[in-house]
Amino acid sequence: MSLQNDGRLRFSKQNVVYKSSKTGKVDSIPASELNLAQWRRVCLGHGIKLGTSTGHVYKYDGFRDTDFEKISEFFKANYKVELTEKDMCVKGWNWGTAKFSGPLLSFEVNDNTAFEVPLSNVSQCATGKNEVTLEFHQNDDTEVSLMEVRFYVPPSQSDERQDPVEAFAQNVLSKADVIQATGDAVCIFKELQCLTPRGRYDIRIYPTFLHLHGKTFDYKIPYTTVLRLFLLPHKDQRQMFFVISLDPPIKQGQTRYHFLILLFSKEEDISLTLNMSEEDVERRFEGKLSKFMSGSLYEMVSRVMKALVNRKITVPGNFQGHSGAQCITCSYKASSGLLYPLERGFIYVHKPPVHLRFEEISCVNFARGTTTTRSFDFEIETKQGNQYTFSSIEREEYGKLFDFVNAKKLNIKNRGFKEGMKGKIDEYSDSDDDQHDAYLERMKAEGKIREEGNDSDESDGESGEYDSNASASDSSEGGEESEDESAKKKKAKKAKVVKEKKERKPRKEKKQKDAGGPKRPMSAYMLWLNSSRERIKSENPGISVTEISKKAGEMWRQLSKDEKQEWEAKAGEAKKQYDKAKKEYKESGGATSSPRKESKKSGAKKDDKKRKSAGADKDRERGGNDSFKSREFIETSEESSSDSDHKSKSKRKKESDDEEEEEAVSTPASSEEESD
Repeated sequence: MSLQNDGRLRFSKQNVVYKSSKTGKVDSIPASELNLAQWRRVCLGHGIKLGTSTGHVYKYDGFRDTDFEKISEFFKANYKVELTEKDMCVKGWNWGTAKFSGPLLSFEVNDNTAFEVPLSNVSQCATGKNEVTLEFHQNDDTEVSLMEVRFYVPPSQSDERQDPVEAFAQNVLSKADVIQATGDAVCIFKELQCLTPRGRYDIRIYPTFLHLHGKTFDYKIPYTTVLRLFLLPHKDQRQMFFVISLDPPIKQGQTRYHFLILLFSKEEDISLTLNMSEEDVERRFEGKLSKFMSGSLYEMVSRVMKALVNRKITVPGNFQGHSGAQCITCSYKASSGLLYPLERGFIYVHKPPVHLRFEEISCVNFARGTTTTRSFDFEIETKQGNQYTFSSIEREEYGKLFDFVNAKKLNIKNRGFKEGMKGKIDEYSDSDDDQHDAYLERMKAEGKIREEGNDSDESDGESGEYDSNASASDSSEGGEESEDESAKKKKAKKAKVVKEKKERKPRKEKKQKDAGGPKRPMSAYMLWLNSSRERIKSENPGISVTEISKKAGEMWRQLSKDEKQEWEAKAGEAKKQYDKAKKEYKESGGATSSPRKESKKSGAKKDDKKRKSAGADKDRERGGNDSFKSREFIETSEESSSDSDHKSKSKRKKESDDEEEEEAVSTPASSEEESD
């Protein structure tokens, strides 16, 4: 048998165990059955070929040259088998001798093996006049697969009774994975609904394989390719899924089906009679099956498959969702389906089916829903780097799923997510909120203030438009409102906005900076960066500004505590000097006049805006009934109005400046104003 998947190989005193990373399938070779061990050079290092007394052959690659001595000593001490070195023929000749040794076809040149073909990988064998063609199962894990090999078999003059081509083909077929339907089926299930591959199929159960017969396609599935069986209840409690995991998968054109999913109704019953005598049934299945059986259709199919495949059926464990079901409704790759938390993994049905074992999961993550806060996403990342995102999960399922994952001791990326859910169930916290981020909170607060400031500046136009829409929607629902009521709503809305302006004044005052005050000191990192910037540029010629920052951050993190202490001391000294200068600046009377002056100016500007808007409203009221004005009248009126506006503006500006100067000279700033 040739193992082409990555996995872990363990040598113990009792046996040799290999576990596939992809499928989780375990192969165990008892030490008492080992009779052959060869060390060979392969394309990417070295490999071991193991043979057993039962005729099985196992090959493992990926060893280093230095592993030979350790493995050889271990084999001698524990298995009493000598690990021999076997040379391979690398001449590139295509003329040699084909030898059949158990499940392998070995092509040898000068008694050295050129290549070997595992006959279990052969899917079809065709013969010609002097030619035999072998076709292989396609390997989905490789970009390039070997599809067929042709052997030219010259005619033999020694034995004329047997054709050498037919003899070659019979040797291949005796060990190849070519299914031939011979004999009668044990039982037949008619017109079963299959979700993948989609359609209605008749399932014929043979002693060694399963035959799916549909209108378009036929599939023959050997029981040796069945990895696991699942029996899963549908969320509606009226249907059942029966899932068969396959490796290698069945093929339909370029599509590969790793799972065979059957859908049954719980109400559908069947009476089944096996096409075997009662003695044969008892001897073969040891009480697991009987000749005459009756019950639900899904129970009969699962019971027969369990007995023939000789594998346990996996069912959901103790998990129960918010609605009491043992599954969760979600979406995967834009298709809706059901996610079943099992005792040792997760399985998603049905399009495309996904089975993830806990042992191959690196971590899980609870993420905010992309479209709405009524749902969340459940992300699973495997140790091989693959990520699976199950989206649109109802928020009510969060607590149950979190407790299940926590009980199974899976690594959860964002532990702080559940606490955010408890505080505000309508708003999910971010996936990075494990620790409090003061900088992020400050930036959010400043952004909120900016948005509120923009809303208040444009409140006159927007509030009226918003209220008109709101009144229109209200009238469509509960009847039409009068114009007086809508006008009252507009006034109430405007009054509310004005009130918010007064509350935001201290926050705007807080943002003002004193230009004459002392400059804030730099941190230890900034002091170090200023001194090291030229050195970083010289060591990395052509580096950009952003890359300098990244490089500096990495270098700063790598500094030891003693090296950082020097710059922290300098930063502390600069902080002391800043505090001293700030104290002297305040005592000298700084930072008292300029903020007050700026606030007065901003207040005067707002008064001008109010006057202008009020004047414009009056002009509109007076001139609302004028239907036509001549061109001369419009031009002269615009010129005169612009001149008068210019004069009035300059006059008002001069008066406000004089008033501010008088007030600043005569009246000192009170403590209340400074606190504002």
